[in-house]
Amino acid sequence: MTNPKQPKVVIIGGGTGLSVLLRGLKKHPIDLTAIVTVADDGGSSGRLRDELNIPPPGDIRNVLAALSDVEPLLENMFQHRFSTKNELSGHSLGNLMIAALTSITGDFVHAVQEMSRVLNVRGKVLPAANQSVVLHAEMEDGTVVSGESKIPYSGKRIKRVFLTPDHIKPLPETIRAIREADLIIVGPGSLYTSILPNLLVPQIGEEVCSAKARKVYICNLMTQAGETLDFTASDHVKAIYDHMSCAFMDTILVNNEVIPEQIKEKYKEELSKPVVYDVDQLKSLGLHVIFDDIVTREKGMIRHNTNKVADILSNLIKDKK
Repeated sequence: MTNPKQPKVVIIGGGTGLSVLLRGLKKHPIDLTAIVTVADDGGSSGRLRDELNIPPPGDIRNVLAALSDVEPLLENMFQHRFSTKNELSGHSLGNLMIAALTSITGDFVHAVQEMSRVLNVRGKVLPAANQSVVLHAEMEDGTVVSGESKIPYSGKRIKRVFLTPDHIKPLPETIRAIREADLIIVGPGSLYTSILPNLLVPQIGEEVCSAKARKVYICNLMTQAGETLDFTASDHVKAIYDHMSCAFMDTILVNNEVIPEQIKEKYKEELSKPVVYDVDQLKSLGLHVIFDDIVTREKGMIRHNTNKVADILSNLIKDKK
């Protein structure tokens, strides 16, 4: 049962960054709601989406696993990906389970709720919409690339992204969670393919803009080829504002630890480099800037330090100023 006196926190995103952060946040005494993108169209999620006409389960699966409170073996089984030479190849067991529950219950959101109970999830996991959406990117040369998985590989600079179909309905529970939140967290995650697909769902962006909660953006550690090549921290914020038609964030959390040269060399192969935190530009946008050592290394890659970031966010909740 959720303690009604616990502060209410909404986090919006998708991809690896969201899952990493949630593993730290679930340890704190908060009423947590994760709003997760349904624009994925690649890999196992894309196949299930096309074959079964359901929203893609992959990002939802990762968030459920991150917030679960079960034996490690059960979580590993849920996340297990088959590597066979038949139709199962590439599918994760969790994706198949969510797809099966959708068929049984007749509703994707209901399936996610049931899966949450099975995994003893701490908090609520809500898809941004109870339907598949298609993400499109208009490039600076005027061409349009369709499909979340294709956008980063277009080789062109993104001007804007948008969703189809035209009529996408957000979940009432999502709108209610945003309105009641004490803290709204945006990111970390791929700017154009993980974060904006949530905010562009009709009414979600508007509700975030008008919500009374404190709003925090967790900036990515590295730029991303095909999405944010050479972007500074303020470029990330401006891109969100350009799509939202409102400047809504109060605070930005950025890393102040120097990234080791050997790590930077590895990322250079992917045309990725540390995000430059242009403090003056951030402050000119009206943002309170929090610097901290929030990096951890994992298998030669860098990630946000889930426990450190969660502690910082927890302190923000307590700080009413």
